[in-house]
Amino acid sequence: MELDRPLVRDAYPDLIAELITLLEDEGERELALCLADVRLVAMCDCGDDFCQSIRTEVHPKGQPYGEGHRCVPLLPSRGMLNLDVLNGRIMYIEVLDRPPMHNHLGRGSK
Repeated sequence: MELDRPLVRDAYPDLIAELITLLEDEGERELALCLADVRLVAMCDCGDDFCQSIRTEVHPKGQPYGEGHRCVPLLPSRGMLNLDVLNGRIMYIEVLDRPPMHNHLGRGSK
């Protein structure tokens, strides 16, 4: 059930604050507002030590996302942050080559 999944803002408040600032700087105010409600569905399980990406929605069967998908690259001071957005919904927060994030909920981290 979706409500059983924690809000990313509760688990990683510093990340969400940074994403909001970066999105607003890029003129992506609607996406910045959406960040308040994104859920931590799963952490990336790719196994790469430089990846701390977060799945925020159940992904549609088959990749790529298809019609309505766009990648939103952001310009953080360290590492890489990109959002996969499908029809206005943030599906995935790509977090690469950044200092370790601290999960304030103590679960769902790699």
